[in-house]
Amino acid sequence: MIGVAVLGAGRMGRIHAENVAASARARLVAVADPVSPAAETLAGRLGADASTDAQAVIRRADVDAVVICTPSDTHVPLILAAARAGKAVLCEKPLDNDLARVDASILELEPLKTPVMMAFNRRFDPTNARIRTAIDAGEIGDVRQVILTSRDPGLPPRDYLAHSGGIFRDMVIHDFDTARFLIGEEPVEVFAFAGRLVDPELVAALDDYDTVGALLRTGSGRQCVITCCREAVYGYDQRVEVFGSRGMLQNDNVRSTTLRRSDAGTTDAREPLLPFFLERYAEAYRNEMDAFLAALESGAPMPTSPVDGRRALRLADAAAESVQTGRSVAI
Repeated sequence: MIGVAVLGAGRMGRIHAENVAASARARLVAVADPVSPAAETLAGRLGADASTDAQAVIRRADVDAVVICTPSDTHVPLILAAARAGKAVLCEKPLDNDLARVDASILELEPLKTPVMMAFNRRFDPTNARIRTAIDAGEIGDVRQVILTSRDPGLPPRDYLAHSGGIFRDMVIHDFDTARFLIGEEPVEVFAFAGRLVDPELVAALDDYDTVGALLRTGSGRQCVITCCREAVYGYDQRVEVFGSRGMLQNDNVRSTTLRRSDAGTTDAREPLLPFFLERYAEAYRNEMDAFLAALESGAPMPTSPVDGRRALRLADAAAESVQTGRSVAI
């Protein structure tokens, strides 16, 4: 059994801690959070130790791996501390919001040879994974275009937005990684546009945006179109389309049931979309954790790496630059 500690007892910490506790491959050893009641509540519910000292938890002899779910600006110090201690790492995105710090951390991690995985959960969604398998098998021929739609049900709290790094680094970074995962080539050019349409005063005060789009182009001319918005009144909108020379693959929105209802006033009415990412990607998070633990057991390479985190962040930075300049940005 792999001894795992979860650092951070917030929303993501709860997801990962529950998945570790439910795994046949691992044992949840400890939960660390600077807010003692949060750590104690989560750890107590799952039969683990609670701590307010993440560094002390990393040093524990019974901890083989750590899952980092803390604020973004703490990721690099915690990853490096774990790697120096020989503890494997699963870290939530981003590695950091600053590309220079990301590059420095990758340079330090390289000689340590400690397994580090970036938690890009959408790769582990069963349908997205099946799309990648179908592309590899040549089922739709050569990929020509990828179209990604990602819309949240509502703006996060102001404090979250203020520390998020901006919509491209916080929200769209998942779509940038999904684009890389599905398009099969690295983008070489980014053009992005942005608006303040949901809460103009709030996002302007934070020098951020709430409604954005991005166009990616690879060296061979493959294209990806991304549209994102912080508010969709009908629920959590997540759609994927991959168009190729021999066909098309799609991943549609997920609902609580497949029920369709028709009556005198409605035709083909369906259940609402799932409310948010916690529900929509619950299976993806379980699959992600299992992939991390399976790689540790077998010694196989991690499915995603800090380099993947770096490349997604570079696309986010390029998109932000494109909005500021009004021009496309070469990668």
